[in-house]
Amino acid sequence: MNLFNNSNPNSLRISSTDKLALVSNLATMLTAGIPILEVVDSLLEDAKGNQKKLLDSLKSDLTQGNHVADAFAKFPRVFDKITVNLIRASEEAGTLDVTLIDLKSSIRKDAEFSDKIKGALTYPVLIMFVFGGVLLMILIVVVPKISTVFMRLNVELPLPTQILIGMSNALTHYTIFVLLGAAAFCAGIFLLYREKKREFLHLLFMLPVVSLLAKQIDLTRFSRSLYLLLNAGIPIAAALELTQEVVLKREVAESIAHCKEVVLAGSQLSEGLKKAKGIFPNIMIKITEAGEKSGSLDKSMQDVSDYLDYQVEKTLKTLTTLLEPIMLIFVGVLVGGMMLAIIAPIYGLIGQVTTR
Repeated sequence: MNLFNNSNPNSLRISSTDKLALVSNLATMLTAGIPILEVVDSLLEDAKGNQKKLLDSLKSDLTQGNHVADAFAKFPRVFDKITVNLIRASEEAGTLDVTLIDLKSSIRKDAEFSDKIKGALTYPVLIMFVFGGVLLMILIVVVPKISTVFMRLNVELPLPTQILIGMSNALTHYTIFVLLGAAAFCAGIFLLYREKKREFLHLLFMLPVVSLLAKQIDLTRFSRSLYLLLNAGIPIAAALELTQEVVLKREVAESIAHCKEVVLAGSQLSEGLKKAKGIFPNIMIKITEAGEKSGSLDKSMQDVSDYLDYQVEKTLKTLTTLLEPIMLIFVGVLVGGMMLAIIAPIYGLIGQVTTR
């Protein structure tokens, strides 16, 4: 019986928490000297859902004599190319337990990255939801009553008020069509993001503070991934090629590709970093140079990732601090504009009555 008759391993996903738990348990039990098949059997006892499917597949491959890396490669949405290559190199070197410990630390830091970003976005998202609720209440409850009065008095309305009444009429009289249109719009944005993710993110990264944050995150992922790959014994040129896939900004990926060409030409990595000085900070170049001179480039990359991790945390705090007043001003201006569009005609009527 084929395990994946009803599910495609290429599309299977597990949460970051489950992934961290899986790698952590594998590392702990293998370090304790437990054979890997016994480890997998033990993990299967409590596994559920997609994690159980993954472990069943891993057990099947191991029983047939395949490597762990080959089993992991079947799940590209769970284990990226860097992880697969790390596992493969460590299996060949007989250091799978050590590599899994390093990989556990990397996954935990990536999860912390995601949590920090989600935390920074929580406030503006909450504000937008509150604003959406206020907007709907005004359009559904307030505007229809006001528009009825204006229609009876046959008053000439300013353009903002006409737009507001038009939105209210569309929402109250054509609710189903509005909901379908909104759902189609959201689905279109979601599909566009999935198909053109890099182009979509490139536009987002053009924003000043967001651009700095994205670059810092890319460099942190690059340096951490490079440390893991070099520490596992993977040649630097191959490691640089693999790290191109973990970054999101186009210019960072192009700079890494250029560094690979410099290394293949016989020069050191620091030379390639210097030629893209606008991308890679001076401290990263200096630490890399020191690592090359001492023969501990992998440890230098770990130091760089720790430093950049701190920089990301600082930038996130700055971004969060800036977002709060900006969102409040944005929502205040929009709500104030809507209320003004309602009140302005009323003042116009009062002015006409006073003149008479």
